[in-house]
Amino acid sequence: MRVHLVNPSDTSFGTAVITPRWLYVLAAATPSAYGDPVICDETLDQLDPLTITPGDVVGIGVHTGNALRGYALGRIARERGATVIFGGIHPTLYSEEAFERGGAHAVVKGDGDQAWPDALRDSANGTLKRIYEGGRVGPEQFKSARWDLLPQGRYMWASVQTVRGCPKHCSFCSVWRTDGQKPRQRASDTVIQEIVELRRLGYRYIALADDNFYPVSLTDIRLAERQNNQHRVAELKAIRNERFELMSRLAHLPKDMVFFTQITMEAAEDPQFLDAMHAAHIKGALVGVEAVTPAGLKDVYKDFNFSGEELVRRLQEFKSHNIHILGSFIFGLPSDRQATFEATLDLAQRAEVTFAQFVMLTPFPGTVDFEKWEKAQPDSARVHDIPLSRFWLIPAQFRPKMFMEHPVMSCDEIRMRTQGVWDRFYSFKSIWKRSSCTPNFKSRLAFVFISKLYRQMYAGTGISTDSARRNRSSSWARLLAKPCRRLFSSSPMPGLQVPPAVAQPKIRQEVEARA
Repeated sequence: MRVHLVNPSDTSFGTAVITPRWLYVLAAATPSAYGDPVICDETLDQLDPLTITPGDVVGIGVHTGNALRGYALGRIARERGATVIFGGIHPTLYSEEAFERGGAHAVVKGDGDQAWPDALRDSANGTLKRIYEGGRVGPEQFKSARWDLLPQGRYMWASVQTVRGCPKHCSFCSVWRTDGQKPRQRASDTVIQEIVELRRLGYRYIALADDNFYPVSLTDIRLAERQNNQHRVAELKAIRNERFELMSRLAHLPKDMVFFTQITMEAAEDPQFLDAMHAAHIKGALVGVEAVTPAGLKDVYKDFNFSGEELVRRLQEFKSHNIHILGSFIFGLPSDRQATFEATLDLAQRAEVTFAQFVMLTPFPGTVDFEKWEKAQPDSARVHDIPLSRFWLIPAQFRPKMFMEHPVMSCDEIRMRTQGVWDRFYSFKSIWKRSSCTPNFKSRLAFVFISKLYRQMYAGTGISTDSARRNRSSSWARLLAKPCRRLFSSSPMPGLQVPPAVAQPKIRQEVEARA
């Protein structure tokens, strides 16, 4: 019995930006009795069905965006005589869909760290169950990825996870419902060991693929103190101290390493934390700005963010601590008007965010937005006889780009204005101006290439309804990807040792001494 792990994708670029971590985590969870799994990441190359033979087990990880492709692969694998097991956030929410449309024999719901090996053993013994409840495992049960199985020279960045879950409750996000609002934080030993292994292989750019790298804010602690909840205060401070311990150890890794993560805007209130990030070589972070007006923030349940000039100041606070920001903005909120697009672009430029993404509001399953939208859909709302409330099942060429009716703008107008903001933010003139933040010409060149690649991958292929334009964007992305990867490549460091833990995090001592 051979085990296959497949990451579905409709588009293959030959080179990818970030390693799909789940593939290599489940590879680590695969019992050694079944040998090393055969890994296929379709963002690199499409699956060759001939590699699947009768008796094999094929694990397919699916999120909403790649569900249709994943189901097609499931049917192919089943026709080839394999046992098909689906997992991921989408099958966790819609397990029956995987059976009805993907030819599934079983579905793993929730975390796969423990449930995946159970499913493999049962399959080998002929006792495969229909559903495996992975739940939310504790951080001590998180599997470290099998990075020794990585194909050489195919990814620009590696990825390591340090915490699962997010304490916030944004209306457009499902993480707090699927992964929980209680942060599950890995011990720094396991995180550092993984990073060292990746640096030994030659990866010096690493994404800390966390739901929220800043799981405890100063506001959270102050609120618990005002409530005189000493147990909660101690719990929050312990989580915060563990963050500082991790960053202290990151600081002792080779100085050429670069980390990128995802945090909330609240981190701007915490200069100690930002200083610690910078000392730990965390050079950038994705920050969900979402909206630039108070009404927009209210639309997405994110009123803990700021708007207007205060938002500009908060975003600039990151830069003052040498943290570059990838700002994420949403268009199509009920409060948006024509002027919102120009205002958003202007704010992103004035706040000097290094990168930005501009997405159209989409109601994803598991979110508050989706629940409201789904209830409002009439039975007649169908495309090719598929309910609009199951839009991920609609073939891409017929799928609408927006699903939530706007009070004053059409879908086409929102799409065109969103595309216009992408085009202006990522014009060569704008990119070159922003590239001045880099230390030398090679870095500046890398900045230009990665900016253009990012724009082609996420705007050209994601927003355009014109198949010719999508194909052109895909072709440009393939051309840009290979030179971009070379710019991020580095010599392996096979002799690198794991830095020791310290009793009192050095970074925090230094930061608090300056405060």
